[in-house]
Amino acid sequence: MSVFRHPGRHRVAVLVRHGFLPVELGIPHRVFGSAKAGGEPLYEVATCAVEPGVVRTDTDVTVNVAHGPEALAEADTVVVPSEHESDESWTDGRLPGPLAEALALIRPEARIASICTGSFLLAAAGLLDGRRATTHWDAAQRFRRLFPQVRLEPDVLYTEDGRVLTSAGVASGFDLCLHMTRMDFGVAVANRVARRSVVPPHRDGGQAQYIERPVPETGAAATGRARAWALERLHEPLSLRQLAECEAMSVRTFTRRFREEVGTSPQRWLLHQRLERARHLLERSDEPIDRVAAEAGFGSAASLRMHFQASLGVSPSAYRRTFAG
Repeated sequence: MSVFRHPGRHRVAVLVRHGFLPVELGIPHRVFGSAKAGGEPLYEVATCAVEPGVVRTDTDVTVNVAHGPEALAEADTVVVPSEHESDESWTDGRLPGPLAEALALIRPEARIASICTGSFLLAAAGLLDGRRATTHWDAAQRFRRLFPQVRLEPDVLYTEDGRVLTSAGVASGFDLCLHMTRMDFGVAVANRVARRSVVPPHRDGGQAQYIERPVPETGAAATGRARAWALERLHEPLSLRQLAECEAMSVRTFTRRFREEVGTSPQRWLLHQRLERARHLLERSDEPIDRVAAEAGFGSAASLRMHFQASLGVSPSAYRRTFAG
């Protein structure tokens, strides 16, 4: 008998293990479970374990899991939450037999995602070999020692490399699941989910902003005023010097402060904001591509196409055909 009962919906299996964090089980259920179009659910989410039955969490709560690894064989997306009792002690290729057998059931075309140190499990199974990946910043050094064959990016909130995605600490599970929802069903659906969950639809920067570091000097200026100013003028040519002048800083000081606060460079942040503006316009309007490019600040349709292809892997026209409406 099939684990999933609703043909046509995107099937998500969440694989939990003894010692998992309950909040990380709740994140995919909340994000995917509340994604709808026309009032109809777009996903079906099932929790599974290597052996069905009672599964311990890292609290005094247990969860009675009805489904075993057969759910992995049917899933379009598999999400692996963290389990700190063993995640950071895995070594490459040395998973327990039942767990390795369960992961082997995942279909070659299925998407696989991890939350927090769930990336250790994916790496130990060989699923991250040669791929970009991230994990919680506090576990990054251990991850790099255990899995040198993985291209670790410790400063980002999540990564996507082909069919395999990873996220950083607990809350970045929201970022990752919302990202997958955007890719599957568009910005409008993901934004509605984020609004109902009272979380931002997209967080700027990466987890670098959360890494422990000395407290900056009291009274150090922030860059929020410059960012707010830029968001109102995305359609205009904006220079780094203009942004720095908003905060009465030198370009060098502004760039350093911006990276400390946001976790990325001003130029990359500005490009991301323009891409998001273009995506919104493509989904919500029928304006021609050159007009979308102008309103998002790319200057020309050719520039928009180049950046869209580099960032999303599709052309603006193809994106509109998929997500408009």
